[in-house]
Amino acid sequence: MSQNMSQEVEKLQLQVQQLQEEVQLLQRQRDVCNQNLDLQLEGPVREAMAYLCGRAAGRGREVLLAGLVEEVEEMEDDLKLQNQMSGISLRSCSRKKLQSSGPELVQVCVSGSCSDLNFQLEFLLSQVSQVSEGRSREASVSRLNVVLDSDDLQNFCSFLSRVEENNDLQLFCRTLRSFSDRCDDRARTFRHFQEKFPSLVSVPGGSRSEVMSVSHPQSPRCVLLLHWSVQVSDGGAVTPSMHLETRIPEEARRRFSSLSVSGAADAFQSLLGILGVEAAMESVIRAVGLLDV
Repeated sequence: MSQNMSQEVEKLQLQVQQLQEEVQLLQRQRDVCNQNLDLQLEGPVREAMAYLCGRAAGRGREVLLAGLVEEVEEMEDDLKLQNQMSGISLRSCSRKKLQSSGPELVQVCVSGSCSDLNFQLEFLLSQVSQVSEGRSREASVSRLNVVLDSDDLQNFCSFLSRVEENNDLQLFCRTLRSFSDRCDDRARTFRHFQEKFPSLVSVPGGSRSEVMSVSHPQSPRCVLLLHWSVQVSDGGAVTPSMHLETRIPEEARRRFSSLSVSGAADAFQSLLGILGVEAAMESVIRAVGLLDV
C-alpha cells in the first residue's frame, strides 16, 4: 500500500510541477501582451483596454467608454479629412511587429482606392532615430511592393518600378491622385459626348477606356478613333496625350474622293492647340455628323 501511495504522490507532484510551468508560461505571455498594449495604444483607447484587462484603477467603466467613443469619433473625422485632401480612401490597414529588440521594424499592409483605381501596398517601416524630446520619431520605408488594378498599367509600369526601387511611398500617393484625376477628366468628357451625340459617339471599352469612336450611323465602317492616354514619367509627371486615327475603307475613299482624310490627324492636333480638348473633339464629331452619306 505504501508503495502505491508513494507512486500516486509522485504523479501528483509531477502534475503540480507541470501546472506551475504552464502558469509561468501564461504569465510571460500576459506580460508580453501588456507590453504591446502599452506600446501601441494611447489615451482613452489605452485606458479602456487596460480596464477590460483588469489593469485600470480609479475610473469608472462609463467614463472610460465615453472617452473611447470620443477618441474613435475624432479618428473618424481625421480620416475623412485626410481622404478629402488626398483623394485616397483606405479600406484596410494591418501592422505586424517583426522584431521586439533593437530598432522597431513593422510590416505594413494597406489596401484602398483612389477614385476607381484600387491598390494594395506592402512595405517595412523601420525606426531611424529619436530626434528630440516631444517630437515624433523618424522612420524609413523599405521593401515597398505596389499592386495597382488599372487598365492603364502600360503607362504606369515604368513609374511603379521606379517607386518600388526607391521605396518612395510619398511620390506614389501624390502621383496616384494626379493620374486618377486625369483619368476621371477623360471619363467625364467621353460620357458627355456620348450623351450629347448618341448616334455618332460610342466608347467600346467602357467609361475608363482610352478610345472614343465617332462614326456616321449610315456609314458605320468609316470610323474616327480619338485616342486619349495618360502618360506617367519615371519622376511622377502626369501628362495627357491625344491623337486622332482614321479608319476609312478604300471603297469609301473612292466614293468621297473630294473628302481629304489624310491630314485629319494633323488637323486635329492643330485644333487642340487652338480650341482646347473639348472644343476640338466636338468639332470633329460635328464634322462627321454633317457628312452627306
